[in-house]
Amino acid sequence: MSAYRDGDTTVVLVPATFSRAEEKRWVGRMLQRLAAREGRRRPGDQELYERAVELARRYLDGTELPSSVRWVDNQNSRWGSCTPDTRAIRISRRVAGMPSWVVDYVLIHELAHLFIPHHGREFWDLVRRYPKAERARGYLEGFSAASRAAPGAPVEEDEELDTAEVAFEE
Repeated sequence: MSAYRDGDTTVVLVPATFSRAEEKRWVGRMLQRLAAREGRRRPGDQELYERAVELARRYLDGTELPSSVRWVDNQNSRWGSCTPDTRAIRISRRVAGMPSWVVDYVLIHELAHLFIPHHGREFWDLVRRYPKAERARGYLEGFSAASRAAPGAPVEEDEELDTAEVAFEE
């Protein structure tokens, strides 16, 4: 028996010989185990929001705070996104397993969009207030390059362009 996530779908494998009652009991148990395992690996939305607020206060004067910050599963060629009008920030779950200073950088990048929606000089000046900005950018660029080079890795036709934009190229 096992359970895993496949994009937005949760797959639970149980023996075909199980009765409906056994299947229902084991599916519930496996979903709980999967949720517990994922909870240990990455913070939830509330913790992510609290971290974003702390970073905004520490590096961006805390004058523009997000209305929400949450993990999303539907960003495969972006690290994060921001809607300045609603102050909503979304961070790709792909970032969740990365070092905390990289997650912080992605948050800082999106928080900076609350001030400046484009990637101009003023924007990058804000982002560089985070001391590990250049190091994190290098990490993300290396991660993207390695992902594209991995045998069997799916490559979308426009992935390089999207990744470069979101990997925060100047």
